[in-house]
Amino acid sequence: MDSGVIVERPIGIFDSGVGGISIAKAIRSELPSENLIYVADQAFSPYGSQSKEIIEERAETVSRFLSNQDCKAIVVACNTATLHSIDILRSKFQIPVIGVEPGIKPAVMQSEAGVIGVLATEQTLKSPSFQLLKERFSEQATIVVQACPRFVELVEEGDLNSPETFKVVARYVMPLLDKGADQIVLGCTHYPFLKPVIEYVLQDRAGIIDTATPVAVQVKNKLSELNLLNPHDDSGSFKAWSSNTSENISSSVSLLLGDEVTVLAIPHL
Repeated sequence: MDSGVIVERPIGIFDSGVGGISIAKAIRSELPSENLIYVADQAFSPYGSQSKEIIEERAETVSRFLSNQDCKAIVVACNTATLHSIDILRSKFQIPVIGVEPGIKPAVMQSEAGVIGVLATEQTLKSPSFQLLKERFSEQATIVVQACPRFVELVEEGDLNSPETFKVVARYVMPLLDKGADQIVLGCTHYPFLKPVIEYVLQDRAGIIDTATPVAVQVKNKLSELNLLNPHDDSGSFKAWSSNTSENISSSVSLLLGDEVTVLAIPHL
């Protein structure tokens, strides 16, 4: 295949819902010429409350769809899916597969108190990969965790700053502060959209670690290493699909991305 055609191929990005738009937005900012395809696997959302087997099966199914769209790379824009399925995906697909994981390392490096808090889904916190990640830094800091089942729902509903949202955020965040955490890791790609409310609740008592930009830089570095960066100056396209489109999915994606997007349904995914 002509190398010019290869570099113009899109980057595929997926999550169980709209949370991965935080990663897509960072990639778009870092690599404005790249064409992006985003899949919200809403028929199985949220991944954080699914079984390990379902998460693995859906990650492979959605990645297969993106591969069939001729994507040159796949970004697993979900901490839960990354921790459960990244090794499987890399063994089954020839194109680069880039994942995300909670930013424990930068949090430990920035912590003065030696205590960091992790906000994440139940499945992320249960995963063997997260346990290994936690153990790797357990001698350098005390790591306290908090499952946040309502966060994904709030973001999916576009409820980013209501009184109920402030109440929910305080319920999850305050226990981490009470345990002395001075760095709070956002361990799910939905959570950055609640960052203003989290900052309000924190009142400068702790920093926030968000991995969206580092992931976008990692995508850039990987594509550069493989000579797959799109060299054109034109703005890349953005297409979005869902396995179970709801009435408000297009408006939710448009709101979070900051651009008008029509989300198309994928039949039988």
